[in-house]
Amino acid sequence: MNRNSIRRATTCCLTAAVVLSSSSFITHAAVNAGVGNLISANQSEVEVGSEISSTAGVSGTIAKSLGKKSDSAQVAQNEKAVVKSEYDDIAIAQVDNYVNVRSTAGEDGEVLGKLYNDSACTVLGTEGDWYKIHSGDVEGYIKAEFLEVGNAELAKSVGRRVADVKTDSLNVRSDANTESEVLGQVPEGEELSIVEEKDGWVKVSIEEGEGWVSSEFVDCSTHYIVAESKEAEEARLKKEAEERKAAEEAARRAASSSSRSRGSSSSGGSAAPSRSYAPPSGGNGQAVANYACQFVGNPYVYGGTSLTNGADCSGFVMSVYAAFGVGLPHSSSALAGVGYGVDPGAMQPGDIVCYSGHVGIYVGNNTIVHASTEATGIKYTSPANYRAIVAVRRIF
Repeated sequence: MNRNSIRRATTCCLTAAVVLSSSSFITHAAVNAGVGNLISANQSEVEVGSEISSTAGVSGTIAKSLGKKSDSAQVAQNEKAVVKSEYDDIAIAQVDNYVNVRSTAGEDGEVLGKLYNDSACTVLGTEGDWYKIHSGDVEGYIKAEFLEVGNAELAKSVGRRVADVKTDSLNVRSDANTESEVLGQVPEGEELSIVEEKDGWVKVSIEEGEGWVSSEFVDCSTHYIVAESKEAEEARLKKEAEERKAAEEAARRAASSSSRSRGSSSSGGSAAPSRSYAPPSGGNGQAVANYACQFVGNPYVYGGTSLTNGADCSGFVMSVYAAFGVGLPHSSSALAGVGYGVDPGAMQPGDIVCYSGHVGIYVGNNTIVHASTEATGIKYTSPANYRAIVAVRRIF
């Protein structure tokens, strides 16, 4: 899915600005599976970056994205001046799944969209026991009991701090200096989970472990779930249906092709090579998992896409699915927006499991197969949540 975001974030610091986006780079389960992770095609996202906008501070920039006007350093008019926290203007939905956003302050108001659990909005005003809110491209009313307003700890816990790589090949180092060991490299456009920020350096999570990158080469922001309008939901469901249909057709072609290959193979001839690989057989997630597993032991090559001679994590996933007639991007962050989202607790063989700066294929039994590192090559890892799972995406 394409990412169309308006982003102001340019440096890494904790003072935040808010930008509205319609990305699906950070994903979570589809509506019927709950919304326990982060962003999916069924939501937009709010990115809290680090540059203070002309509207003034976090309160101002949340307001600019979501429709509220305020000062960044708003001071309470009492005996002692109190500067508002950057989280004071963020309200977080606390519901079982989602709450409807209505056109008026009452149950008879038209449903304009949905605000999902742990998603963010700003409160524009009150009307009785209802809040007027703005979130994503939705503005309307929600009963106050479903929102937690000004809870900094909750807002921090549901937001995800990320670093977008903006250089061709980013070195991730063992310590916050240019003399330390390089743990691994990350290509431009990848999105990494932030662990810590200090003195011009950002600690991020990659497959090789946690390491440091210079803030000069990344854009830092905080992602929140925001509301989904009725129109956006309808468009998403239509797109997912089309993707399922295309995947089913690709699987049918792959199954037909593998059947012809078996029928035309010769029982005689020269000796087989030292290692042979079966063509794709079948057209479902289990077939994808079975096909991927036969490449375990082959090398990891940064930027590579060869299942036999070497691939990196996203190149491995891309090439496995290409054998089934499915075109996927060569980017772990972009793979977090393909297909449709499922809850990590509902993973099935063939699902694409996305981590910070990494991706693999679920094969069942709480195990993934993935092109891990140069030291280990393509291998199995269990449990599948050995690292924090950012998203799970299903193609078949």
